[in-house]
Amino acid sequence: MNFTEKYGKELRDFTERLLTFETTSGNEKEAQEWLSDRLNELGFEVYTWTADADKLAESPTFPNAEAIDVDERPSVAGVLEFGDPEAGPTIILNGHIDVVPVEESAWETDPFEPTWDDDSLTARGAVDMKSNLAACIFAAKYTHEVENDLDGRVVVESVVGEEEGGIGAVAAALSNPYPFKRDAAIITEPTELDVVTAVEGSVMMNLEIEGRSAHAATRWEGESVLPHFERIRTAFRELEADRNKRVTHSLYESFPISWPVNFGAVNAGSWASSVPAHLSSEIRIGVAPGETNDEVETEFRDKLNTVVTKSDWLSEHLPTFERRAIQFEPAEIDADERIVTALQTAMRNRGLNDTEPRGATYGADSRHYIAVGIPTVLFGAGSIKQAHFPNETIEWPDVLTATGVLADATVEFLSADGDES
Repeated sequence: MNFTEKYGKELRDFTERLLTFETTSGNEKEAQEWLSDRLNELGFEVYTWTADADKLAESPTFPNAEAIDVDERPSVAGVLEFGDPEAGPTIILNGHIDVVPVEESAWETDPFEPTWDDDSLTARGAVDMKSNLAACIFAAKYTHEVENDLDGRVVVESVVGEEEGGIGAVAAALSNPYPFKRDAAIITEPTELDVVTAVEGSVMMNLEIEGRSAHAATRWEGESVLPHFERIRTAFRELEADRNKRVTHSLYESFPISWPVNFGAVNAGSWASSVPAHLSSEIRIGVAPGETNDEVETEFRDKLNTVVTKSDWLSEHLPTFERRAIQFEPAEIDADERIVTALQTAMRNRGLNDTEPRGATYGADSRHYIAVGIPTVLFGAGSIKQAHFPNETIEWPDVLTATGVLADATVEFLSADGDES
């Protein structure tokens, strides 16, 4: 009996139920308790952990412990052991349970009521990443039932707070919640069934500019912040263009902008009849694998200083340029790591012949595991183009393919010639 015959309907039902939980930031507990019960019913040994804010603050991701919400936010894992678990390696299959908020007016369906259109499944989290989390669980369960000659362990993790920098994953990386070591991990981001070995970092900054207010009828008496902001924005875009020529990486050559700078939020002024005297902007700055966030921040600070020195007003009213609470560090592993080659073999077994490693322009929890020496790769069904979007949709045949690949990759990694323990 193949996977679809044995677990296809159960995987589908499980995914549908998981998608009904509105697991936005801080609201993951009910879903995690349900998931813990289901893992126990499926025969997993269940572990739970809750992050410690002070411990998280030791990570560069979270420079401000007071800003980290960890209360009532458990991460959950299920462990299955094969043969002599101490004689073989341990592989982690990881997904995050949290989802981004929705603007329901932009949706054609209820975002937390899974909707099918033939093989297309629409719901918040369908792509990012509850379908893939469910795939991890049933890939592990199926492998455990059909493989009798392996040693080692498979761990399925459901972590919280990925969208906030990786709260559950950082806690697991810094303070191993298991009484055994971990040898490698696959994180099931929606990679379109590609293998991703590098993720981009990002420096999250807040820019503040002060002007001088005046009545709109005599606006020449004031000092608008808008021209100053436009000069800074233009200078940052020039640096973006320069960096995209100067900073190169073989896995990022296909992107039109490899290290993008985005002014994601801009707030200025108070009302139409006053000269805008204050501006704040939240800025995301891309960081290439091999760079550090500190190095890139310094480049942009230097560019800002260049703009400031050319302006009498800004020289006397210095803008502030400070990091926001969450940072994303770049990360990369070698293409010849055992977890990568095991995944590539599994992909070919399932008819996915393009197994060339890719780079991703987004951040992921892989960076936390790589930072503590656990080789970690990304692989999953669905496209990042659907993530965070209204009417988020995944194709179910791709989920089944991903489940098969995860099962085969587990077997390949746990096989005798792949023992890294």
